[in-house]
Formats: sequence, structure tokens, C-alpha cells
Amino acid sequence: MVDLLTKAAPPSSWLLLVTNLPGTNKTLRMRIWRALKSAGAGNLRDGVYVLPQSDNAHAVFAEQAADIQAGGGGTHRFTLPAESADQPQALAALFDRTAEYQEINNRLQAARKELATLSELDARRRLAAIARDMTAIEAIDFFPGSPRAQLRGALEDAEVAFNRRFSPNEPTAVHRRVGRLERTNYQRRTWATRERLWIDRVCSAWLIRRFIDREAKFVWLKRLEDRPKRAIGFDFDGAQFTHVDTKVTFEVLVMSFGLEDDPGLARLGALVHFLDVGGIPVPEAPGIAAIVLGARATQPNDDALLLSVTPALDGLYHTYRTTA
Repeated sequence: MVDLLTKAAPPSSWLLLVTNLPGTNKTLRMRIWRALKSAGAGNLRDGVYVLPQSDNAHAVFAEQAADIQAGGGGTHRFTLPAESADQPQALAALFDRTAEYQEINNRLQAARKELATLSELDARRRLAAIARDMTAIEAIDFFPGSPRAQLRGALEDAEVAFNRRFSPNEPTAVHRRVGRLERTNYQRRTWATRERLWIDRVCSAWLIRRFIDREAKFVWLKRLEDRPKRAIGFDFDGAQFTHVDTKVTFEVLVMSFGLEDDPGLARLGALVHFLDVGGIPVPEAPGIAAIVLGARATQPNDDALLLSVTPALDGLYHTYRTTA
């Protein structure tokens, strides 16, 4: 049952798509069904679909109507105003995603139970698949409520557990002011962080070399106590650059060197934040996580890992900056 006390209020008008598909064209019928299901359309009865009114809903139904008509079928589209106070609630019940969230939660809990026996590659793949499916359901959850919030919290907790298992010594956030620094004082320096780079560390290293110290040299530490005395530490407890309050190391570096007005870096920061400590989902996050995970599994060392993921980060930064 839809929990209307905790879900967003249903709209006062809806869009209906009435379809008449040729019975002999089973391929078209299946394609339309899959497309409408993927878009989150509710099924009132055979061949009649509904969506909450929005620009995206108009576009979805227009696209499917054109496909049906091209295949020899017929369609009608209507705007349906609510005729009573109860009707929006009845229609909203068609969009209850509780069962879908529960199925994902079952997969998540199973993965957590098996965490100790999984390889990093298998564990990261399973978590990435769960996160991807969660994002897909969120995109069609038009009346989000407590099931979505609970699963998002459980997924964030699982990501923390996975990071502790495969990326130990994650830094603990400190409370302090992030001061502004001059890049001219940080040129041709040696920078040090923990070995076996994961999201925040590899993206921070990319940021350092691209925007702060283009001739930076990196030391990847097996033991933190082996850090060279003059090396600048990042992303570990006691490092000059680490988690501060709610900001991850990448975000702290951006703020420290006055780069926060760059829209590409701001969006990259949101991605790194989500993958490192959770929060607001970013559509590209599973793809970047998969790229870094693949590099960890195939590259011989962290220098090679950074080199291999740099083109992907360059491309994503360019896209973020030019489409902001």
C-alpha cells in the first residue's frame, strides 16, 4: 500500500496513453511495453497507461505514440484532471515502488553478509549493480517516501562497510576552517597518500596534477609512517589535506586552492563525495567506480592506475564543464 502520509502529494492532473497495437506485431508490443515500464508508467488496464503530468511524461508518451503509429497501430493521448479528492491517491497507488526497493534491499543485505568471503572485484561489482538499480528506481519513483529514504541510508552504510573492508584507514573528518592557499607555494612538490588508490585519492591526485601542481610527484604509502618529511599528505588522518566536516579530500583541495567556481570541478566533487561517503546520487558514479575498480584489478601499480583513469576523468570534467 502507498504510504500517502510520507510520500509526495499526487498531482491534480495526469496523462493517459491509450494504445491499439496490431496483434501480429509481437516485437512492437514487447518494445512498447518495455519502454513504458522503464519510464515508470502505470498500467490502468491492457493498453492504457498513465503518468503524472510533466514535460518528461509528455515526451515519453509522444515518443511511444510515434513508434506505435509507425508500426501500424493507433494511439490517443489525454490529460486527465482529478475528478475527486480520492482519485489522485488511487492513481498514485499504481506507482508504489516499495516491492522494488525491498528486492534491492534483499540483494544488499545478502552482499553484506557475504562481504568477508568476496574478492574486491566481486564485491565492488555487486555494490555497483545495486547502486545502479537503485538509481533507476529512484528516477521513476514519482512519490518518494520512507522506503526510498531507508534504502538510500542502507546503501550508504554498505558503501562505508565495503570501503572499510577494501580501503582501510579511511580518514576521519576533522572540524576546522579550510583556508585559502596560493598555488605558487605548491609547485614541483612531492605528494603522499595511501596506496591502492580508490575514488577520493585517485581523483584528488588527478586534481593536483591537472590544476594545482602540474609537475607533482606522488608517493603511495604502504605505511603512513613512511611518508617523506617534506611530502604533502592527502586523504589520511593527520594529512594537510583530508576530510573536513562534510567535505571529502577532493572538495577540500578544490576549496583550498580557490577552484570552487569551476562548474566542472564542482560536479566532479559531488560525484567523488557520493562515491566516498554517500549522499545525493550522481548518474555517472557507477561508471566511474567501475573504471577505477577495473584499473585497480589490472594495473601493476598506483602510478599506472592514475595514468589509466586520467583520460576518463579528463573527459568527464570537460563534459561537466561544458554542460553545466
